[in-house]
Amino acid sequence: MENVNRIKVFLAHESAPGVLLILSAVAAIICVNSPLEGFYAWLLNVPVEARIGALQIDKPLFLWINDGLMAVFFLLIGLEIKREMLEGHLSQLSQVVLPGLAAVGGMLFPALIYSLFNWGNVDAMKGWAIPAATDIAFALGVLSLLGRSVPTSLKVFLLTLAILDDLGAIIIIAIFYTAELSALSMLLAVVALVILALMNWSGVTKTAAYVVVGVFLWICVLKSGVHATLAGVALAFAIPLTGRKKENRSPLRNLEHSLHPWVSFAIIPIFAFANAGVPVLGLKIADITHPISLGIVFGLLIGKQLGIFLFSWVAIKLKIARLPEGASFVHLYGVAILCGIGFTMSLFIKSLAFENVSEHYVQLSRMSILLGSILSAVLGYIVLKRVGRQSKLPANHG
Repeated sequence: MENVNRIKVFLAHESAPGVLLILSAVAAIICVNSPLEGFYAWLLNVPVEARIGALQIDKPLFLWINDGLMAVFFLLIGLEIKREMLEGHLSQLSQVVLPGLAAVGGMLFPALIYSLFNWGNVDAMKGWAIPAATDIAFALGVLSLLGRSVPTSLKVFLLTLAILDDLGAIIIIAIFYTAELSALSMLLAVVALVILALMNWSGVTKTAAYVVVGVFLWICVLKSGVHATLAGVALAFAIPLTGRKKENRSPLRNLEHSLHPWVSFAIIPIFAFANAGVPVLGLKIADITHPISLGIVFGLLIGKQLGIFLFSWVAIKLKIARLPEGASFVHLYGVAILCGIGFTMSLFIKSLAFENVSEHYVQLSRMSILLGSILSAVLGYIVLKRVGRQSKLPANHG
C-alpha cells in the first residue's frame, strides 16, 4: 500500500512527465545498443491494419504512433491554446507580448544557425525547423525541480512561450511539411471541418459527437497529404469552451482534463520510446561533427537561448514589455536556455523532414536532438539553481 501511495505522489508531481520521458528515451537507447535491437526494430515495424469495407489504413506500428497517437497529443495542445486564447494567458495582449516576441526569436535563431551549417545541401535543409521547437513537459519538469527558488511568474512565462512555440511549430508543419495533396481527401476534410463548425455554432456540447467527426477528419487528412496530426488541432478549435446555460460544465476543459494524463503518461513516453533509439556504440567523430548534428545541437543550445533572451531583452529595454514579476534577467536567461530542450516536437519534425530522405540523417538528428536537449536542460538548471541560491544570500553577504 505504501508503494502505491508513493507512485500516486510521483504521478502528481510536475516533473513526473519529464522523468517518464527521459526513462522512455533511455529505454530506447538501451534497446538499440543491446541484443534487443532486433526486437526493437521488429516491434516498430509490426504491420497494423484497420479496414472498414473498401477503406483501408495499413501502416507499421511506428507510423500509427507518429500519425495516430500524436494526433491526440496535438488535440491536447490545440485545446490548451484555445483555452488560453479565450480566458488564459493569451487572452490579453499585455500578457502575450513578452513570451510572443521571445517565441519568435526562439524559432528564428535556431533555424538560422541550422541553415548556416547546412546551406547548399538540399536534403539536409529540410530539417531547418528541427531545433526551432520546445518541449513543454520536459522544460516545465526541469523548472519544477527547482521548487520555490523560481518565481511563479517565470513558470507562467515559460508555459505561455512554449504554447506559442507549439503554435508556431503547427504552422510550420502545415506550410512546409505537407506532401502532394489528394483533391478528394481534402474536399472530404473540408466537409468534416464545416460539420464541426456547424456543431459548435448550433450549440452541440456532446464531446463524443465531435470525436466521431474528428476521427473522420483524421482519416481524410491522413489520406490527403497534409500531416494527419493537424486534424487534432482543427478538432480542438471546434470543441466549445462553455456548455449550455443549464449545464455547469465545459466540454473543452473536461476533454483537456481527461486527455492530459493519457498524453503525459502514455502517449508521449510511447512516442519517445519509438523515436529516441540512437545507436551510440557505432558513433564516429564524423557523425558528431556532421553539419546536421552541429546545426541541431548549436541551434537548440545556442540559437534558442540567444533568440529568446535577445528578443526579450530588447522588448523590455524598449518598454514594450516587462520582466515577469519577481524575476531578473538572469532568471530570464536560465529559462531561455531551458527552451533549448526540443525533444518531443523536434523528434516529430525530424520524422517529417528526413523519414523518406535518409536513414543516416534520421540517426544523426536523433542523436543531436538528445544531445542538444540534455545540454540545455543541465545548463539551464545550473543557471537557475545558482541565481536561486544567490537570491537567498543575506544582503550584506560578501
